[in-house]
Amino acid sequence: MQKHLFITFGIALVTVTGALAKKDSAVPAPLSTQKQLALVRVNVTGQSYDYFRPWQKKAPFSKRALGAVLSKGRVLVTADLIANQNYVELERAETGEKTAAKVQVIDYEANLALLEPTEKTFLDGITPLEITPDTVVGDRLAAWQLEPTGALLATEGLVTTVQMTQYPIDVGEFLTYRVSIPMQYRENSYTVPLVKNNKLAGLLLRYDSRSQLLDAIPAPIITHFLREADSQNYRGFPSAGFSFFPTRDPELREFAGDKGKGGGVYVTNVEPNTPAMKAGLQVGDIVTAVADREIDQNGNYVDPLYGKIEFTNLLTAHAYSGDVVPFRIQRSGKPMQLNLTLKHRDAKDYVSPPYNLDQPPRYYVLGGLIFQELSRQYLKEWGPTWERSAPQRLVYFDHFQSELFPEGNRRVVILSQVLPADSTIGYDDLAYLTVTKVNGKEIKSLNDLAEAVKQPIDGFIKIETEEDPKQIELDATQVATEAPNLQENYGISSLQRLE
Repeated sequence: MQKHLFITFGIALVTVTGALAKKDSAVPAPLSTQKQLALVRVNVTGQSYDYFRPWQKKAPFSKRALGAVLSKGRVLVTADLIANQNYVELERAETGEKTAAKVQVIDYEANLALLEPTEKTFLDGITPLEITPDTVVGDRLAAWQLEPTGALLATEGLVTTVQMTQYPIDVGEFLTYRVSIPMQYRENSYTVPLVKNNKLAGLLLRYDSRSQLLDAIPAPIITHFLREADSQNYRGFPSAGFSFFPTRDPELREFAGDKGKGGGVYVTNVEPNTPAMKAGLQVGDIVTAVADREIDQNGNYVDPLYGKIEFTNLLTAHAYSGDVVPFRIQRSGKPMQLNLTLKHRDAKDYVSPPYNLDQPPRYYVLGGLIFQELSRQYLKEWGPTWERSAPQRLVYFDHFQSELFPEGNRRVVILSQVLPADSTIGYDDLAYLTVTKVNGKEIKSLNDLAEAVKQPIDGFIKIETEEDPKQIELDATQVATEAPNLQENYGISSLQRLE
C-alpha cells in the first residue's frame, strides 16, 4: 500500500473514549492515599464552528477529563479535548478546588496540548509525573482514572504492539502503543494517562470497547512535543513531503533499476515546496537508508528498542524541524546521497487544509450562493464516514490534491449550497460545484472571488463552474438590492468572512 510521508497524517479504532466498557475489574485506591496524585480534572466548555452555516457556531459543548501534572507547573492533555474551547478549568481531585487555565501550546497533529493554571500556586503540593520512554511489547501499563470521590482507579493492560499509525487529524504517521486492556467508563475518561512504574508512559488516543484494544500516544512523542514546547517558537513535528511504496515486487525493483541489496522503498510522489523536493528527491528513486539506518523492502528499519518498525519513526520521534537528515537513494541503479532539511508543514500550506480548529471558516455569500474553500474540516461535517458520505468529487480533490494541483499555493473554491432568494430562482438545487472563473477571472481563493464579483460584465456576475451547469449568471443590481433581506431572513451577521 502506498504510504504518504507528510510526517506530522484514518483511524484504526473507531469507538471513542466516551464509550468505554462498563466492566468493573479494577479496585479504586482510597482517597487518603491519593493526596499527592499527579492528576487534575480538566473541565472544558466551547463551541465548534458550523461549516454548513459558516457564519454561525454549533451548540455549546462541555467535556470533562483528566490531565497529567508535569514539571514547570504544566498539565498535559490531548488536543482534541480543548479544540474550539471557550473556557478551560482545572480542578483538584482531592479538594474540588478550581481555577481557570490557559492553553500554553497545542499540536493537533500529534494530539497533544499543555495547559497552565492562571493561579500560579494551584498545583503546589502535587509531585509532577516523570516520563518513561522505554516501553516495549510485553510491558504492562496502568490506565489511571478517577472515581467521583477522587479515588484512583487503576486498570492494567498489556502492550501488544509498537507501530506507526495515523492520528485523528490524518496528517502523517506517529509512533503508537497498542494495549490490550479492559478499560472502564468514567465521566472523566476523555483523556487518560497510562503509567509504568508510576511514570507517564502515554496518553489515551482511542479505544475500542468491543475488542478492548487501546491506542496510546507514547512517551517518545510526548517528549518530542515537550522539548519543542520549551523552545521560544513551537515548530511542530517535521515533514519530509513524499509518498512511497514497498519494493517487495521484483518487477518493480527491476523497473526502478535496483542494483543494490533489494531493500528500500519506491518514491511514488514528491510534494511541491517540501524538504524532499528541495533536496532533489524524485519519483522513481528508491530510498535505501535514512539517518544511516538501512531500510528493508517493507520500509522498516531495526530500532534498538522496538525491533523492526517503519522508518517514518526516524523523522517524527527522533528528528526535529531544522535537522538535516541524510537519505541514501538509488536512482536508475546509481547510489546517491541527498540531505533533507526537515521542516514542519503548516496546515495553511495545503491546497485542502487537513484541519482548521479554533478558527472560523472563510465564506462569501453572493445573492444566496454560498462560496467556501475546500478543507477536510468541511468534509468532516458529514461525520465519521465522511470519506464515503461526503460529495465524492470533493473527497477526490482532497485526497489527490498534490497530484491534481502540483503548483500548490491555492485553494479550491466551491459553491457549497444555495439559499432560496429571488436572485437564485432556478439555481436552488445546485451544490458542491467547483468554481473556475468569475467574470472571466481565474479563481484560486475566496479573495480572488471577492475581487472578481466587483467587476460585473454587462450588469451580470458570471460564475463559471467545472461541473454542470457550467455557468451561473446573477443580476448584479438585484444581488445588491436583496442583500439586507437575505441577511435578515437567514440570520447572517455578515455576508463574508475572508480573514
